[in-house]
Amino acid sequence: MKSAIVIYSGGLDSTTCLFWALDNFDEIQTVTFDYNQRHQIEIDYSKETLGLAEKIKGKKITSHYFSIDLSQIGGSALTDLSIDVPKNRDEKEIESYIPITYVPFRNGIFLSITAAIAEKNDITNIIGGWNMLDYSGYPDCRNDFLSAFESAVNYGTKRGVEGKPFKILTPLLKLKKSEIIQLGKKHKADYSYSYSCYSGKQEPCGECDACILRAKGFKEAGVKDDFLVRIGKA
Repeated sequence: MKSAIVIYSGGLDSTTCLFWALDNFDEIQTVTFDYNQRHQIEIDYSKETLGLAEKIKGKKITSHYFSIDLSQIGGSALTDLSIDVPKNRDEKEIESYIPITYVPFRNGIFLSITAAIAEKNDITNIIGGWNMLDYSGYPDCRNDFLSAFESAVNYGTKRGVEGKPFKILTPLLKLKKSEIIQLGKKHKADYSYSYSCYSGKQEPCGECDACILRAKGFKEAGVKDDFLVRIGKA
């Protein structure tokens, strides 16, 4: 049986990864992180999407929830409520520098915990929705980091040194947001509860970087956003 674990926030990219994984692996587990983020509502929505995915694909998904309070580190608008989330930035501005929504080494922390869960459950493949194109410039979403981390985790785990290496799979790494959406739809992804907004409110703000990039992606893909359709805002 081929198995994999998906780092699953419940957002657009990780939802695409989930549906892609369900078509490519026999057994799927997910890990969702409560890191005391501003937009904790994504965790509740992620559970709705997991239920939809099980019905659509006819497969059982084993889900893990892990709490780690990254607000103790701070330094990000996503973990420190005193820092405002940037709004209404244009594409050039989004691409020009690493924004204050960057959470220090978040993906490194998530990958470390996920690798430990994977090792305990005898899972080789770790899947995440990292992307180098339509994203906000986070350094821990880049290929050089992910390749280096794969090497590190194989040097630093019992499984790795015994010759059963982990693979970090990045199906979205070099796709535009529109291509990510098209890939998801190819695998019957339902984005009705996939939540991207940094505001943490039930209705997306439409102004943060995540909302702007998501709207651009759906427009370029020529597809209506399932989430906005569900809430009557499409």
